[in-house]
Amino acid sequence: MRYILRRLVFYTVAAWVSITVNFFLPRAMPGDPASAIFARFQGRLRPEEIDAIRQAYGLTDAPLPQQYVQYLTGLYRGEFGISLNYFPAPVTSVISNGLMWTLLLAGTAVILSFALGNLLGILGAWRRGGLVDSVLPPLLIFTGAFPYQFLALLALYFLSFQFGWFPRQHAHSDMLIPSWNTDFILSVLFHLILPAGTIILTSIGGWMLGMRNTLIGVLAEDYITLAEAKGLPQRRIMFNYAARNALLPNITGFGMALGFVLSGALLTEIVFSYPGLGYLLLQAVRSLDYPLMQGLFLMITFAVLSANLFVDLLYIRLDPRVRVR
Repeated sequence: MRYILRRLVFYTVAAWVSITVNFFLPRAMPGDPASAIFARFQGRLRPEEIDAIRQAYGLTDAPLPQQYVQYLTGLYRGEFGISLNYFPAPVTSVISNGLMWTLLLAGTAVILSFALGNLLGILGAWRRGGLVDSVLPPLLIFTGAFPYQFLALLALYFLSFQFGWFPRQHAHSDMLIPSWNTDFILSVLFHLILPAGTIILTSIGGWMLGMRNTLIGVLAEDYITLAEAKGLPQRRIMFNYAARNALLPNITGFGMALGFVLSGALLTEIVFSYPGLGYLLLQAVRSLDYPLMQGLFLMITFAVLSANLFVDLLYIRLDPRVRVR
C-alpha cells in the first residue's frame, strides 16, 4: 500500500510540473501568440479589431500569476482554449476529432507489434538454433534499422502507386460517410493496413530480441529446472513460469510505448495523410497555434504518466517482490 501511495504522490507532482512547464514555456518564447496572429493581417487591423480578436482568442495582458490561475481553472473545467488555426472550434473539439484515428493507428500497431514480437521471442529462446531463432532476429533487426517513414514511403510508392493494391491516403474512402456499417468499417481496416504495417515491421524486432535475450537468462534459473524435474508440461513451463518473468522488462517498454501512442505516428500520418494527432501537431506548429500545441503536449504528457502508473500497478500483480517495498 505504501508503494502505491508513493507512486501516486510522484505522478501527481510530475503532472503538476508538466502543467506548469506547459503554461510557461510558450510564454518564454520570443513574441507572443497575438503578435503571430496579427502579423498575418500585415497591419490591416484597427486597434478595436485587435482588441476584439484578443478577447475572442482569450489572449490577455494580465500578470503571469493571474494567467496561471486562469489556466489551471480552465484545465479543471476541461477547457484548453480556442484553436487559432481552426477558429472558432475549441481545442478539445479539434483534438477529439483526431484522437480516435491516432488510437486506432498507433494503438493497433503498438499492441500487435508487442504481442507478435514477444511471442516470436519466446519461440526463438525456447527453440534456440531453430528456424525462428536463426532467421527472424537478424531479418527483423535489419528492417527495424530503417526509419518507419522510409518504409512507409516505399510501401506507398510500390504497393499503392505502382501496383494499386492499397489506398494512397486518408483513413477511409472519401465516398463513404462515417458510420458503423460494414462498408465503412472494412474501408477503415483496408486503409489501416499500410500505415500500421510499416510501424509494426520496424518495431517488432526490438520486442522479439528483448524477450529472447531475457528469456534465455530466465531459463537458466533454478525454479525452471525444478519445474522440469517435477514433470510439468513444457507449454506450462514456457508461458506460466519462464515467459511471465521474462516479460517484466518489456512491460515497462510497453507502458512507455502506450503512453506515446497519443503523440501519433507523426511522419507516418503525414506520408499517408492520416488524420491523427501527430498530423494535428505538425499543423499547430506550422501555424503557431499555441492553444492547440499546449493541449496536445499536455495530453501526450498525461498519457505517458498514466501509462507508467498503470505499469507500476501491473508490476505489483506480476512481481510479488514489489509488494514488500
